[in-house]
Amino acid sequence: MTKFIRYRTASGVSYGTLEGDTVHEIQGGLFDAHTPTGATLKLSDVKLLYPCEAGKILAVGLNYKSHLGSRPQPAHPEMFYKPISALQNPGDPIELPRDATDVHSEGEMVVVVGGYLRNASVDEAADAVFGVTCGNDVSDRSWQHGEKKDLQWWRAKGSDTFAPLGPAIVSGVDYGKLLLQTRINGETVQKQFTSDLIFDIPTVLSWISGWVTLFPGDLVYTGTPGNTRKMSPGDLVEVELEGVGVLSNPVN
Repeated sequence: MTKFIRYRTASGVSYGTLEGDTVHEIQGGLFDAHTPTGATLKLSDVKLLYPCEAGKILAVGLNYKSHLGSRPQPAHPEMFYKPISALQNPGDPIELPRDATDVHSEGEMVVVVGGYLRNASVDEAADAVFGVTCGNDVSDRSWQHGEKKDLQWWRAKGSDTFAPLGPAIVSGVDYGKLLLQTRINGETVQKQFTSDLIFDIPTVLSWISGWVTLFPGDLVYTGTPGNTRKMSPGDLVEVELEGVGVLSNPVN
């Protein structure tokens, strides 16, 4: 199991692997051959960034039975896009838009694609998983479902900072049975195992690839469990994925 991070120092932005509180700098592309440079840093001496530069972000809706409510279970993964501009770093604030009235956190496991997928089988999709990380599919319910709802959720789920990601990408972990939790101000508001996903990661990636080619670095938010909670300025939201870490963001 390897933890990959992206970080900034006075020298610029780099990728590295994380062992405990020690960062080992690597050179080369994250999804190509890379080697350690031999340089090490303390985690406290770097600024963590969202852990990879993505080409696109897709997300699955209604992928836990506990989140369906009275809605029927979907026959296939229900997908939508989030813009790259929605990404936010660990520790940096979720900015509530001035006219947003009902913004919720949605803790999720996010899969990072490591290969090229087009019309891929489920087995081929499984082989193309680079790793997983924590994500928050921040959503304004009034723009998603209310009288002011968006045609394609461009504000509801795509406003700036509405896609926090990190702190690390973990490869080599059994992502099929990890505990996912979301906390607001220390209170647990979501808690479920990823084994309860309706559509698992390989199935989702295979489905997407039938229409949209996936490239290394693409991100797929895999769905949120249970009931979500409205956020308010001053809150601290934490998304924890077992074996990966905690994604923490204040709310402004």
